[in-house]
Amino acid sequence: MDEISQAVREFVLNEFLPGEDPAELTDSTPLITGGILDSISTLRLVNFLEDRFRITIEAHEAGVEHLDSIGQITALIASKKQAA
Repeated sequence: MDEISQAVREFVLNEFLPGEDPAELTDSTPLITGGILDSISTLRLVNFLEDRFRITIEAHEAGVEHLDSIGQITALIASKKQAA
């Protein structure tokens, strides 16, 4: 799971928080409710996750319940990879 969270963290830092201190982005940092991700950036994140991890994220999974933190995203990806 460390590999998953590291890949997600790097993507978020590079795409949505350029120049920010990487230490500020923790596994529990709110991404959607904290204003880091809006609807367009959430779609970009979903595309990245699907391509990088070869999974499909359903429409009902592409919201704050599953994508609001790196911890939630990591858990979602791990459960999808385990189910595959």
